Amino acid sequence: MPTATKNPNPPASYKILLTVVCGIAFASYFATSLRLPVVPLFAVSLGASTSEVGFINSSFLLMCGLLALPLGLLGDRWGRKRIILLGLLIASSSSLLLYWSRTPLQIIWIYLAFGVGLAMIGPSLMAIVADISPATHLGRAYGWYTTSIYSAMSLGPAAGGLLAEALGYRQVFLFVAGAMFLLLIPVAWFLPRSNPRADDHQLPDLSQVISLGWSNHLLHGCWALTLGSCIALGVFFTFFPLYALRHGLNAGQIGVVFAAQAVINALSRIPLGRLSDQTDKTRLAIWGFLGLSLVLAAFSFSHSLTAFIVLAMASGAVQGVGFTPLGALIPEVVPVEARGLAMGGYNTAIYLGMMTGSAGMGPVIHLIGFEPSFFLAALINLFFTGWFYLAFRRKNGGRGRIPAH
Repeated sequence: MPTATKNPNPPASYKILLTVVCGIAFASYFATSLRLPVVPLFAVSLGASTSEVGFINSSFLLMCGLLALPLGLLGDRWGRKRIILLGLLIASSSSLLLYWSRTPLQIIWIYLAFGVGLAMIGPSLMAIVADISPATHLGRAYGWYTTSIYSAMSLGPAAGGLLAEALGYRQVFLFVAGAMFLLLIPVAWFLPRSNPRADDHQLPDLSQVISLGWSNHLLHGCWALTLGSCIALGVFFTFFPLYALRHGLNAGQIGVVFAAQAVINALSRIPLGRLSDQTDKTRLAIWGFLGLSLVLAAFSFSHSLTAFIVLAMASGAVQGVGFTPLGALIPEVVPVEARGLAMGGYNTAIYLGMMTGSAGMGPVIHLIGFEPSFFLAALINLFFTGWFYLAFRRKNGGRGRIPAH
């Protein structure tokens, strides 16, 4: 992939609009993350079993994973702004329904609706970042965007726990509902009215857009790498606490390890986004995910708090090295009219990968133990990194425009 020509002076309107989009993304993910520590506790208070709590969370991830791609494609056709507005309404309404829920079964159905809302918001917001950013600034634009998201997802659960402690579980859901509803105002007022080419009657047939996604091996390579790395990360995020507990860490120390990973991951995105604009995004992504495999394998040899913190910081850094150029690369390998589909597939790969790593590796760990399982996660990530590498070795046949009507 050729490196973009450096352009230090993008339009002022781009900077303002990117700031608005990042602010909306931060607020959206902060509000939705408030519920993460609260819903399981609330479900238990209504009599849910451990398995029911697990099903509640996995149903949300499954719904996000299944719908992110088709809803991203719908954003290409119907308008990203409309999809985001509808997603905010669904998320707000489902949070309000959580306030009135009385049984674990009701929570499961409501959480499915919540997953629909978030699947509408994420892909279209990511596609808007590509729509408004100069080609020379895609890397740093996604650096700022992902920093906003990771910061929100790091701060949201802590704030949700504090709110629940001070106000009660149900009041947190009211707060989330109100915050998501208020976000309708800046989305309606500031985001672009339509997608590029949406008003000039040049949109291709839906079948052509789908055909592009089906035949574009560069896009498949990006999706595959996202899926494989998130399977590996799903293993780490789900089972590292149990592994650390076995080696004598308490809950507070485990929280410190996760915080170290989250802080480095978030802070690294901005400088790495700038770097990805000035170098080969493909090569940078490969180095990042190779580093992720190395770090995951190293956890098998680590048994102390100090070692865990060092490796967690390294994990956050290599995730930044890998995911930042990968996110900026995806809109470069598809035409404008297929960006929603591409970003929807990216979000689908994230959710389904995390769910697969979380649900699928439990029986494996039971059979072979933690250490070999971390090695297996590293190998899974390595396999998909190889897939990505081979896809981009054949990149001359992977691009192309859809003919407009």
